[in-house]
Amino acid sequence: MSLKATVTPQGAILLGKYVACDAFDEAKPLRVVTHAHSDHILGLKKSLRGCETVLMTPTTKDLIDVLKGPLFLMMGNTQTLGYDEPLTYGEEQIRFYSADHIPGAAQVLVEDQEGTRILYTGDFRLSDTPVIETDVLVIEATYGNPKHVRPFKETVEEALVSLVERSLRSGPVYIFGYHGKVQETMQILHKARVREPFIIPEKVFHVCKICERHGMRLGRYLLSSDEGAEKIMRGGEPYVAFYHMGSRRYVGKEAFRIYVSGWEFREPCRQTGDREYILSLSDHADFEELIQYVKWSRPKMVITDNYRIGEAKTLATEIKRRLNIPAKPLPP
Repeated sequence: MSLKATVTPQGAILLGKYVACDAFDEAKPLRVVTHAHSDHILGLKKSLRGCETVLMTPTTKDLIDVLKGPLFLMMGNTQTLGYDEPLTYGEEQIRFYSADHIPGAAQVLVEDQEGTRILYTGDFRLSDTPVIETDVLVIEATYGNPKHVRPFKETVEEALVSLVERSLRSGPVYIFGYHGKVQETMQILHKARVREPFIIPEKVFHVCKICERHGMRLGRYLLSSDEGAEKIMRGGEPYVAFYHMGSRRYVGKEAFRIYVSGWEFREPCRQTGDREYILSLSDHADFEELIQYVKWSRPKMVITDNYRIGEAKTLATEIKRRLNIPAKPLPP
């Protein structure tokens, strides 16, 4: 049964006879993109040219259009598939389920002619992710070590709001994170009624528009190149700027700086410099949530994703020890 799923040395999650997820595989006619983060769109140009169809959710397509340009996906045959909407290919059925990660993220279920259910979780948090019962489970392993537990998960949003409001008393605040997490941070602060202006650069602006189109509520924000935003920034008034993590070396050097990162397990918010903080807001399941997903999914076999960053070997060992379910990290 384990042969019905694997992870290739190139990072492709292979499900059943026809499906490759999150990287290119020349032997599979279907490519699935579970979400728009860079480590899950590996080899997408090759897939567009070499695969029969590239599948993704409508939100993921919209995000890739922003991040890669509207002509990128036109290189091949792209098809969108909504959650819980079946697609039959050959003798197998493919279905997406929602995953609480970034907007548009999907779990992928393949059911073959023998009735074997093969599921890839993609990246997820457990709180708002439906657990799918399956026979063969391929699961992410980002926080697959028993040390990777956040007992303070419920207090992170409160810590974020408190830190931002406190820091704004002394001037601008710059928040750095990856696409999806930046917008989640904006949504938290908007919900908490932070009144100072939100300012964002162009690419973040376009990602925000997609996220709002698909249900997020981000409040009012200004494009950093607009005259009004430039005046606020020149005047030294308090404001909150949201930038991609890749910009952290170039902007906001004199402001309060907050890095939104899941790689923090000691406390919800930790000071790392005179005006720098790490906030432990994660869009991945921690170790306890990964184990819980496997337990509730009731698979006969588990494969932990050992291609992407994480603790796949440790997670496989712990699944076998705690749940008595065969598990192995792939690729080896």
